[in-house]
Amino acid sequence: MTKRKLQKAIKRLAHIPKGLNFFKYTGNKIKTVYLAKTKSLKVAYPSSIMIELTNHCNIKCITCAREYAFGEEMAKGFIDFEKFKNIIDEIYPYVDSIGLTGLGETFLYKRIDKAIDYIKSKNKGIIISASINAHLPKSIEIAKKIAGKIDTIQISIDGIGEVYNAVRKLADFDFFLDNTKGINEVTKDSNTDTMFNMVVLKENYHQMSEMLKFTNDLGIRYLNIIPMNIVSRTDLDNSYYDFYLTKEFMEEYFKTKDLAKSYPNVELTFYEFEEPASFKKCRFIWNYFYLTWDGYIPPFCAKPFPLIKSFGNVFEKPLIEILNTDEYQYFRKSWFEEKDPEFCDKCFNMNLPGVKRDYAETETKFA
Repeated sequence: MTKRKLQKAIKRLAHIPKGLNFFKYTGNKIKTVYLAKTKSLKVAYPSSIMIELTNHCNIKCITCAREYAFGEEMAKGFIDFEKFKNIIDEIYPYVDSIGLTGLGETFLYKRIDKAIDYIKSKNKGIIISASINAHLPKSIEIAKKIAGKIDTIQISIDGIGEVYNAVRKLADFDFFLDNTKGINEVTKDSNTDTMFNMVVLKENYHQMSEMLKFTNDLGIRYLNIIPMNIVSRTDLDNSYYDFYLTKEFMEEYFKTKDLAKSYPNVELTFYEFEEPASFKKCRFIWNYFYLTWDGYIPPFCAKPFPLIKSFGNVFEKPLIEILNTDEYQYFRKSWFEEKDPEFCDKCFNMNLPGVKRDYAETETKFA
């Protein structure tokens, strides 16, 4: 467990639900363990959930599923606030963390501060995060409204300088940098963490180690690096993942991991690049569900297009019923059998073999 996750877990334990909700909460935890131990295809209420406040966005990124064929057909909008409250009412006795994120720019949701307030009114210990691109004129102003209330503001950064501009279309790195500095300034003395998230791909992989230094120099405490998931990119096939097995990528990857020791003020986390591909690396179908702005539950967040596949709509029936439909249970059966569902056939979990230190220079030395 990382230091960040440990801190969040301690905070959650300090605010365990009380009264009748304590028994609901603990009973749900016991049920979760029991179902897992018995290898049931059913699930209890989730401890974590992602709620998409909007799928509108102000920039266009080559890493984003919304910019390709599936995304062109999706409905766009903002979650109805009263329906959002109904969702929280159903899950709050059980949930530990809520991610306010999705395919869009979360800060475009005008009632984001009210959404956070409503969650906290249920239980102050629920861990709340939001993923943003930090590219709105009012990004800093919005951050001021939620600083100290939200636990983590995750800022997407897929490169530095011109590399950033090439990956994140319609964006300007200098404007982004000013916003990022402003957001970090208003959150630094609060209980809100600022975190960078980098999607690494052919265009930017060479900046991974530089990104670590950049994060440190800005005074941002957390950096997470993940590969690009091509499950929704109709312009690419699985051969793209061969790139992550090249000597060039592996050298930069291990260089960055080694260099992290020189930056103790930055907690670096990576996708599990060194573990072999397996459907069992996916946790989205068990305890980390994605809810679209219009109420649908797709299999996972990298391909959240209800027109392609969803298991139901929470605006029409309770979440727990949707999570345990026959169709969803059958989908989970594939997980036990390690049979990759057709819907997921291009996901990196099933297609990215583990990388290894198998080249001549197995470890880079730093002064």
